[in-house]
Amino acid sequence: MEQERILIVEDEKIIALDLKRRLEKFGFLVVGTASRADEAIEAAGRDRPDLILMDIMLSGDHDGIEAATQILKLYRIPVVFLTAYADEETLQRAKIAEPVGYVLKPFKERELYSTIDIGLYKSRVDRELLRQERLFASILHSVGDGIISTDAEGTIQFMNPTAETLTGWKEEDAAGKPLESVFALVSDP
Repeated sequence: MEQERILIVEDEKIIALDLKRRLEKFGFLVVGTASRADEAIEAAGRDRPDLILMDIMLSGDHDGIEAATQILKLYRIPVVFLTAYADEETLQRAKIAEPVGYVLKPFKERELYSTIDIGLYKSRVDRELLRQERLFASILHSVGDGIISTDAEGTIQFMNPTAETLTGWKEEDAAGKPLESVFALVSDP
């Protein structure tokens, strides 16, 4: 199997070098290091790592949470925060970036490895799920029969283009409405 690629974002050079050494010992390929949010975003786009190990407090005008949020939006690359900050405000802000892990400094080597390994696994599962969702959406949109999907209460969740044509409703207008308000069955007497 190909080595998984990790970008380290840490403004303390000694810590970044120590992390690089540890990650390489674990068998990961470190594609680079960055010490500022703008460098991290640029490196993420250029190197496309499998995961980013991100400190929250960085040099420059922006912090790791802002960088991780941008990276999530632009590239969907998973981030593990590695930080000394665990106050409630920081934790709440960090959630916006949807990290796959949060490790507090000082950390144990095994804890770091486990968090990265689980984060990479979760990322692979999420990518496969997204691939499957796109495949099924493509199939459902191309079927010649009208398909309307509802939840257990009969509220419309999905309509394909054929169902839109048959009902006269656009999916975005019908979503969230009761089925019977959009599609009425008529029986012969």
